[in-house]
Amino acid sequence: MSTSHAVVVGGGIAGLAAARMLARDGVRVTVLEGSPRIGGKLQVSEIAGIPVDEGAESMLARRPEGLDLVAALGRSGELVDPGTTSSSIYSRGELRPIPSGQVMGVPSDLRALAAARVLSPGGLARVPLDLVLPETRRGADVSVADFIGARVGREVVDRLVEPLLGGVYAGRAELLSFDATLPAVAAAARSHRSLLQAVQGIRDAAPKDPGPVFATLPDGLGTLPHLVAADVTAAGGTIRTGATVRELRRRQDGWRLTLGPTRAPEHLDADAVLIAVPAAPASRLLQEDVPDASRELAGIEYASMAIVTLAYRATAFPRLPAGSGYLVPAVESAPEHGGRGVKAVTFSSVKWPHLRDRDPEVIAVRCSIGRFGDERALQRTDAELAATAMAELAATCGVSELPVETRVTRWGGGLPQYNVGHADRVARVRSAVAAAPGLAVAGAAYDGLGIPACIASARAAATRVLDHLRSREGADHDAADGQAQGTRTQ
Repeated sequence: MSTSHAVVVGGGIAGLAAARMLARDGVRVTVLEGSPRIGGKLQVSEIAGIPVDEGAESMLARRPEGLDLVAALGRSGELVDPGTTSSSIYSRGELRPIPSGQVMGVPSDLRALAAARVLSPGGLARVPLDLVLPETRRGADVSVADFIGARVGREVVDRLVEPLLGGVYAGRAELLSFDATLPAVAAAARSHRSLLQAVQGIRDAAPKDPGPVFATLPDGLGTLPHLVAADVTAAGGTIRTGATVRELRRRQDGWRLTLGPTRAPEHLDADAVLIAVPAAPASRLLQEDVPDASRELAGIEYASMAIVTLAYRATAFPRLPAGSGYLVPAVESAPEHGGRGVKAVTFSSVKWPHLRDRDPEVIAVRCSIGRFGDERALQRTDAELAATAMAELAATCGVSELPVETRVTRWGGGLPQYNVGHADRVARVRSAVAAAPGLAVAGAAYDGLGIPACIASARAAATRVLDHLRSREGADHDAADGQAQGTRTQ
């Protein structure tokens, strides 16, 4: 299909993975990225001489898509496993272990839950009522807080589920969709009256030795987009940065994209277009020709956040943290609990021993700040955000020295919110897009925020584009054969 031209709008991991699949199938591909660099939320840079990711730092190793892509790039042997994945929750004034037997904070082992002491005595006593309560009926969807709170109590939501979900979505449990954010738990809960027993069933069905949970690359996960991009160009594709698409319009024989400034527009024609940008810009591009999808995409909200990376001398820590980090529930940010501004801390040099090997004298720490609906937390200077992170480490780890270097990375509107009804919304988007020949959508706004989920989304979208192009070429060949037959008859 070398005569077919497909344009991918968006140079994040979803767009690049889709472009690679198209290019390797013989399609002439052009990737248009509006920002000065590719990679989207996957970026890495050095701090105190150590490469530390500014966005996502790892991918799930228990889903195949990310590992398969790395293998296809010939880099499987370079993957790095974490040294530890044990982590804690800051609850009721102390760092406490995340209890064993839980699935995204939903418990199954009451003894382990009690031993962790994350909940108050009253909150702990409420949990086993789930075993005797009548079935909690739900319709097509319900919020995480409503369903889990009804089964095991609100304290489990606030001090276990919310902080774990917050690390993924930075969202609010009373808004997030149970089905979309906890699909395995939601599915199991439909066939069990007890939520505790549903989660225990998930645990029982899990492999006994599933292997590492996460994986990354030695110079950071932010190097992955560049490896994929190199493969795209090697297969004949073109990648352009600083190329913002202002308009997308359907034509009789395909699509026309308008780039560049209004006074000097550039037009680019394509047989197919794959949109792999966040919901808001995707909505704008689809406004004229796919208005139903545009309206649905406009309803997807986003959370902003900042990652504060601090590099300390190893001697700054009275003792090296034992775990990979800890989470801070939103309830601990309330004024009566001291108003903590950090929602998660990762001890990068502990979690990833290869970083410590780079320089044993440096400990790199990442602190996450910002939750959905709390934009004020980010309306501070970089220096103020760094000071908040330093105060957090002083309070929990006894760090009294100043860091040798700091870095603040802001991700404005970086995390889509899978609120109640999200799955139905996505289905309506895809239904509307399916009616537009040669058009597909992919990315974190649809079926998952993690790297494997984004790659899976990219594959599905690229498959749709390939099917369209093959169908189109088949029709062209049939028409050409018919014309040739007519000529011979004459």
